[in-house]
Amino acid sequence: MVRPMRVLLALLLIIGAGIAPAVLSGPAIAVERDKTLRMAYDADPISLDPHEQIASATLQMSHLLFDPLVRFDKNMQLQPRLALRWEKIDERTTRFYLRPGVKFHSGNTLTAHDVVWTLNRLKRSPDFKALFEPFEGARVIDALTVDLITKKPYPLVLNLATYIFPMDRDFYSGNDQNGEAKDAIVKHGASFASTHVSGTGPFIVTEREQGVRLVMQRFPDYWDKESPGNVGEIVFTPIKEPATRVAALLAGDVDFIAPVPPGDLKRVEAAPCCTLVTMPSTRILTFQLNQKTVEAFKDPRVRLAVNYAINREGIVNKIMRGFGSPAGQLSPEGFDGYDPDLKPRYDVEKAKALMEEAGFADGFSVTMIAPNNRYVGDYQIAQAVTAMLAKINITVTLQTMPKAQYWERFDAREGDILMIGWQSDTQDSANIFEFLAMTPDPKTGYGQYNGGSYSNSEVDKLTLESQTMTDKTARADLLRSIERILYDDAAMVPMQWQHLSWGARKNVLIEPVVNSIDMPYLGDLVIE
Repeated sequence: MVRPMRVLLALLLIIGAGIAPAVLSGPAIAVERDKTLRMAYDADPISLDPHEQIASATLQMSHLLFDPLVRFDKNMQLQPRLALRWEKIDERTTRFYLRPGVKFHSGNTLTAHDVVWTLNRLKRSPDFKALFEPFEGARVIDALTVDLITKKPYPLVLNLATYIFPMDRDFYSGNDQNGEAKDAIVKHGASFASTHVSGTGPFIVTEREQGVRLVMQRFPDYWDKESPGNVGEIVFTPIKEPATRVAALLAGDVDFIAPVPPGDLKRVEAAPCCTLVTMPSTRILTFQLNQKTVEAFKDPRVRLAVNYAINREGIVNKIMRGFGSPAGQLSPEGFDGYDPDLKPRYDVEKAKALMEEAGFADGFSVTMIAPNNRYVGDYQIAQAVTAMLAKINITVTLQTMPKAQYWERFDAREGDILMIGWQSDTQDSANIFEFLAMTPDPKTGYGQYNGGSYSNSEVDKLTLESQTMTDKTARADLLRSIERILYDDAAMVPMQWQHLSWGARKNVLIEPVVNSIDMPYLGDLVIE
């Protein structure tokens, strides 16, 4: 676990020689980047290491301190970033042409060697390795050209390029003052990379006290001179309590908050001082049933009973105030794996009958763990599910906690029922199956967030098969078949697809920089 700390990073301002304006795709915009953004959010990222945990907070931070090869724009179209362009060389090789003259915060210049180094590090990260398991590796062609090579034909190379944020290999090489490798990936622990940063992103970290305050300053040598963003400083303050966060925005103590709780959406929208932006997302919120700690959860009838006992529509209507979509499957509408026939179940009497059939009419006792500042309404949802399971004689002892503590407990599987939300990293159904439904395998990283230890060899086989399918129609059919297996097997408890909400002062123009993947591009933010 990252301990509270204050981190001051010295910035070496080294101006690269021979870098002409031609490195940009258009004329530079004369922008005074001197505005300060005061932002309140629900919780800190647990680390500054972009490869320590595959979580939204980590990825949001990565877009500020690093840059990806490509990124999705507001319309979910791929947009060049550190890669100016790319081309398919053969069925397993995609070539990326890097932007020249890009500087890291250390003053080092980005090259293809940094991309190769970064991919190799991603492939050994416990959280990210499954994402990049289809990749054989990367190859330097020249200083600004790099090939990404997959083991077999793979249809999602460009999607995954959005997760390649090149790191400064020279900065992260060697040992720190304690003799530990600077490139070590230490989950829930202290490491050089968890407290030191050298990326290519628009901001550098100048102050950090975990859970209290995070300050970033504009990187003077940032390559994107075309960005309209005029923010020179960001002061992040975590405010766990939703009502307090909203009050701070309405009082003018902060400029931008995320998320806005469902109960305050109308209040923020009606406030003359503020702007509210909302949109649906593809993040699925689920509960997983730990088969290693509860023998009864190995019985599909019991898992099915749990699914029938929970009124998802009631939770969305009463707790979320309609700000969500009840789910009966993992794939959201619009994904190739989505099956419109897989509806949310709810029938308490049928749940009781299934419990009796399985020999558990008198029920049993379990523990449940859930975060209280990670997902909108997370602990209220957990409380509601606890009450609903009591109706089928499953007695739940619920423990909620801040996400900084929660993820360590989740990784240790310290709960019989565990809450987990998932936003597909590739905007594709297979990614959800790879992390939440495949049999856990530390070697490949598949099943890394399968907290229930659910295992189905057919799901494993079909998910891997989908990785090499280039026929879109056939692949969609296969992904839907996996979704049907998980539904029939009651593999876990899909709850709802979460919606997104942001609130800001009127002069903070957030609408152009927020998106459905919840990665606000604050480098482009304009404050009037």
